[in-house]
Amino acid sequence: MIQRVTVPDLFPPPTYAHASVVEAGTKLAFLAGAVPLDEKGEIVGPGDPVLQAEQVIANLRRQLRAIGSDLEHVVATDVYVVSSEPSMLSAVWEVVEASGLSMGPHSSTLLGVACLGYTGQLVEITATAVVPEAGAGR
Repeated sequence: MIQRVTVPDLFPPPTYAHASVVEAGTKLAFLAGAVPLDEKGEIVGPGDPVLQAEQVIANLRRQLRAIGSDLEHVVATDVYVVSSEPSMLSAVWEVVEASGLSMGPHSSTLLGVACLGYTGQLVEITATAVVPEAGAGR
């Protein structure tokens, strides 16, 4: 259902694919950015991008389950981190890897940004995922 492509004559990506191809007729979901808020709307892990990344992954997983999908069906993400330090981006990416999200591997862009939408927010992940037919590949 999902063909993940690493282009042989490009620099090999560490834990993501250059492209993900999905055949026509497959249901796709374009998810709003998953943010590090708990069920009360409070920031989880103030000042700690790793804790926030863990909450973002948990919330992303909930978004996916609500539409009948899961982390393994994600084909593309954009990972936003409020930082200009590569080490901070790497720390967040380690959380992404540990979650199983990058096991596809999926296509991803990791970005350092100046700010995000909620006060104190340090991490956000947007995703595109395949929604498998009921009972197929889940």
